Amino acid sequence: MYFPANVKRILIVKVTSLGDVIQTLPVVADLHRAFPGVKVDWAVDESCAEIVSWHPGVSAVLCAPLRRFKKMRNAGDLKAISASIGALRRHRYDAVIDLHGVYKSAIIAALARARRRVGYRTPDLGETGARFAYSHRFGPKPVCDAWHGMRISAGEALDYAPEGIASYGIVAPDVSLPPIVTEGAPFVLLFHATSNSDKKWPADHWAELATRMMARGLRVLLPWGSSSEHGDAQDIAARAPGALVLPAMSLGELAATISRAALVVGVDTGLVHLAHALRRPTVMMFVATSRAHFGISGAPHSLSIGDAGAPPNMADVLDAIDAVSLVGNVLPVRAVA
Repeated sequence: MYFPANVKRILIVKVTSLGDVIQTLPVVADLHRAFPGVKVDWAVDESCAEIVSWHPGVSAVLCAPLRRFKKMRNAGDLKAISASIGALRRHRYDAVIDLHGVYKSAIIAALARARRRVGYRTPDLGETGARFAYSHRFGPKPVCDAWHGMRISAGEALDYAPEGIASYGIVAPDVSLPPIVTEGAPFVLLFHATSNSDKKWPADHWAELATRMMARGLRVLLPWGSSSEHGDAQDIAARAPGALVLPAMSLGELAATISRAALVVGVDTGLVHLAHALRRPTVMMFVATSRAHFGISGAPHSLSIGDAGAPPNMADVLDAIDAVSLVGNVLPVRAVA
């Protein structure tokens, strides 16, 4: 698709979820490489806006209060919705690229003032009704992992070819952290929690892994985000004496904690994608989702293991930890008998 070189402003639309937003971040660096001096704005749900704000290459983060659209109850909700539409229409864009492909993202694309609005072909849309919003379409979805597919689609839409490994570009915020994070030996973060119970790795496996990591000189910290996840973390800590349950943390505090970690191990969840984006030695485990599509790859500091219906065993996890440890000088690898 031909696209003029004198591009001044582009809008990315990718509204949720945390992991999907993180996987889209490399598109920002690609756009700046293809169009030096371009302004890149991003429309995102307010629940994920903080992540996008950490990227210095994003000029404006447009928070879409999508939950308020669904459950508008008072004048405050109406005011927030009106303000978000006003911000969306403040600038005229050379192009809007909707990398989400559902009704809510299509509505945002349609409301933006743009010369062209680009979205997925109808067979590739998450919701086929979203097709009303687009003046142009991406090519067929590439057969590759999600993050590289979005880079290719954006490049096709704007007539450039992505180059090099993915650059996520974000920097964790500089926030105050509790002593459990800042004091003591290097630590491993075990992201055991996930909103989808099918993605979970058994608690006894986590406890065994925690015990093995402590035996190798790392402190073990267990994050959580809900009351049920807090209970799961406490259960793992009870089975692995010495493992520590983190206090409740904001997204910014979690990102800052991740940036200090010697090692991150977790299931397929947004915060493990964040660890990869922050270039921490990371092992992501797949239990019920596709490693080929959602896995972290393209950098030596991260590995994805397991697959849908084929969860990794302890040996798989320890081998992966050894591999990323060699790259990141995290800790001695296991002795081989």
